[in-house]
Amino acid sequence: MITNEMKRLRTAAVGAALFTIHCSLFTPTATAQIRLNQVGMYPSQEKTAVIEGKVGAGAVKVTNRQTGKRAAKVKVLRTAVSPWSKKQRTVVDFSSLTQPGEYVITCGKHSEPFTIADGALRQVTIGTLRAFYLNRSGMAIDAKYAAAYARPLGHADTHVLIHPSAASLGRPAGTAIASPLGWYDAGDYNKYIVNSAFSVGVMLCSYEQNRAYYDALEANIPESGNHTADLLDELRYNLEWMLTMQDPYDGGVYHKLTTPNFEGFIMPRDCHQQRYVVQKSTAAALDFAAVMAQTARIFKGNKDYACLSDRAARAALAAYRWAEQNPAVHYQQNKMNAKYQPAVSTGEYGDDKLDDEWFWAATELYLLTEDHHFAELAAKYQPQRFTAPTWGMVASLGAYDWMTLCPENAIAESCRQQLLHHCDSIVGTTAVSSFQTPNGNSPRDFGWGCLSETFGTNGLSLLYAYRLTVDKRYLRGALQDAEYILGRNATGYCYVTGFGTKSPKNPHHRLSWADGIEAPLPGMLVGGPNPGQQDIADVKHYDSRQPDESYADVMQSYASNEIAINWNASLLALLGWIESEMKAK
Repeated sequence: MITNEMKRLRTAAVGAALFTIHCSLFTPTATAQIRLNQVGMYPSQEKTAVIEGKVGAGAVKVTNRQTGKRAAKVKVLRTAVSPWSKKQRTVVDFSSLTQPGEYVITCGKHSEPFTIADGALRQVTIGTLRAFYLNRSGMAIDAKYAAAYARPLGHADTHVLIHPSAASLGRPAGTAIASPLGWYDAGDYNKYIVNSAFSVGVMLCSYEQNRAYYDALEANIPESGNHTADLLDELRYNLEWMLTMQDPYDGGVYHKLTTPNFEGFIMPRDCHQQRYVVQKSTAAALDFAAVMAQTARIFKGNKDYACLSDRAARAALAAYRWAEQNPAVHYQQNKMNAKYQPAVSTGEYGDDKLDDEWFWAATELYLLTEDHHFAELAAKYQPQRFTAPTWGMVASLGAYDWMTLCPENAIAESCRQQLLHHCDSIVGTTAVSSFQTPNGNSPRDFGWGCLSETFGTNGLSLLYAYRLTVDKRYLRGALQDAEYILGRNATGYCYVTGFGTKSPKNPHHRLSWADGIEAPLPGMLVGGPNPGQQDIADVKHYDSRQPDESYADVMQSYASNEIAINWNASLLALLGWIESEMKAK
């Protein structure tokens, strides 16, 4: 185990910065009584901060950092009271300040810096994209692109075995296959189809709505400079792995590529457990079919990856046919382990309610093929209410496409009404919220991965509502959700590693812990406050049990401080779209 002291000895290695981090030399007060977006604000946006306790307007000042002169008049919007902790907080507004520059907000002895700039979230958007490159499997990570975070090849995955649960006539148990490339899924070193499909899908949705922005976004990855957007280059790297997870003999899709047990907190080159592909599942086949159909459509005519569209289209249809023939093959790890060896104890991603997967897959296949059989299937499985997208609830990914790509269809109109009802219900809570956000106003909003699955994906939903209606309430709400993630929250953390004045230093992430560098890999969104505290036996102590404060910045906290590709995907989809919208203003 690498200790914190060993990490500190190599801190100097981080000197070669990967990209500009919006982290000022200004040292904020340690008690962090002022909560605000620590990364950057746009000139034209609403600007708010939250002060712990009850204060008057005259107690809060905004000054220019260079001159020390007062820069804006501060208004008190309200004193908010948390419905669970009963803490009082003062929400203040300084939206009249529109001049780009560096500023300080002060209340008594407490001060925090902030920036106003065009492209305020550009660097954190790039950083969130680059995090996928830094978490690639199956290749050496080059210092040219990764600076101090370079590392040698690990997990080539050229000799992966067919687990007995995954055996078929064409590939009996013990057959060796190659399944290279892809991203490490989360804090561990395994690769999971269900979560990969969701992650790629949500980013493709954001790309399709903001092509011009993403096409111009450069992230300094090995593929930069070709004819393809860097985002699509990065997605292609994971898609190539996903294609290897389809059994060519029957079209079924393996649920995951995994070691029997989680590896220790060691570097990839030091991992020696045998890796397996395990059981095919209907959920994996449908998610795979959906994202491959989406890929086939979006990559059609691509100059750099000329064959990818056709390969993805064939793979999507084959996976869907397998799912139709095997409509209820659920991945249930305990049942699998009772029947097959070696037993597997890694992430399950189990899902036995599949109407949403059928809907997403049928939608994407209809958009690809224009075969009305798929439209009829989508109508059969269409949701009755809108739910923000997560890996286990993907119907909204299909709904987004109906609303924006086939808006005259009856399915699209139903989805549109559901979306707007959902978005109205959350923006309606902002006026009484403690942190000027449409989400985070109920204890139910906090739990495993809440920063993505409450704030990130609801923020994305608000952006779709804005695209459909041009109602500025929705764009403002999406920005507010992003600002919660970036620091205007109960803990005062900017929850993206490497950004802001106070960000996670010890995520539950093997690469960040084992690489000997004190600073974690940058650009990763942690899960966030989780009152379930499922890791309490390892963490020992959380600072609070309040829903929005139940967060521990320690490596052992997999319940609140792990990272995951689906969480980063939703953040990238949100931030990139916000940047695209604000750039156009």
